[in-house]
Amino acid sequence: MRTLSPPSAQSSENSAPPSRRLSRKRSSTAGNGRFGYVLLSPFLLVFVIGIVGPLVYAVHLSFFREQLVGGNTFVGFENYARALGDHLLMAGLWRVALFLAVQVPVMLAVSLLAALAIDSGRLRWAALFRIGIFIPYAVPAVVASLMWGYLYGDSFGLIGQLGRAVGVQVPHLLGQSWMLVSIGNVVTWEFVGYNMLILYAALRAIPEELYEAAAIDGAGEFRKAWSIKLPALRPALLLATIFSIIGTFQLFNEPNIMQSLAPNVITTSYTPNMYAYNLAFNGQQFNYAAAVAVILGLVTAVVAYAVQSRATSREQAR
Repeated sequence: MRTLSPPSAQSSENSAPPSRRLSRKRSSTAGNGRFGYVLLSPFLLVFVIGIVGPLVYAVHLSFFREQLVGGNTFVGFENYARALGDHLLMAGLWRVALFLAVQVPVMLAVSLLAALAIDSGRLRWAALFRIGIFIPYAVPAVVASLMWGYLYGDSFGLIGQLGRAVGVQVPHLLGQSWMLVSIGNVVTWEFVGYNMLILYAALRAIPEELYEAAAIDGAGEFRKAWSIKLPALRPALLLATIFSIIGTFQLFNEPNIMQSLAPNVITTSYTPNMYAYNLAFNGQQFNYAAAVAVILGLVTAVVAYAVQSRATSREQAR
């Protein structure tokens, strides 16, 4: 049996002035807001210490220069002006831009095909296929680069040995002309499974009612994929594209490991990340390396924002 409040209590609550009821509501909302900040404070603390702090320190370093006479001297934007005129940095940026324009579309296309194949329900041993594609992502980048680097070797690699066994001339995969393609193959092998899982999760979120309605209308599998699956995948594809853009400009492990196999091809400035690393830890030019890192971060943010803005404007135009 439900216990009713005494009439006097109910009448007192209902008869309370509106200003008092509003103040109670505001105090309750303020209490919930303060509790939310308490729950959020551990993340904010880690965010400030792990991300904001290093960024601010890098920007601070970029405005100074270490000199034999005078020590650490404030030079303003002089390091940035030097970086913008540095042909080694510009060559590295152009190289990763070319890598982005070719490797990322190929990788996302393969990931999309794999996700659609698994989601179609017509693939035998789909779970085994999904795990097999994802396993390379679990392999550390250093191990993957070493493994593929020795496969690429002209005189000692498996690919060259197989080519000679069947009488086929295999191109020098660690040479100047093929090095970027070889690195792109390693990165694609590593991250196809990661992007496939993002797209496959988006496909599994599509309501079954849409497929049933399409089947009633007589739509085949290709029509369902074109009219239902691909439009639903646009947000996931945008997310995978932005992640891939960030990863491309951060390219470091693969070329850095393969440098020992092809030192005449992969220089210390092969990518901007390698250039900043070698400036700081081999050349002891910490201030200039910080300026290079800040410029690289700005370029990455601008390109990612441009891609996101273009995708958003196209979506709104529809």
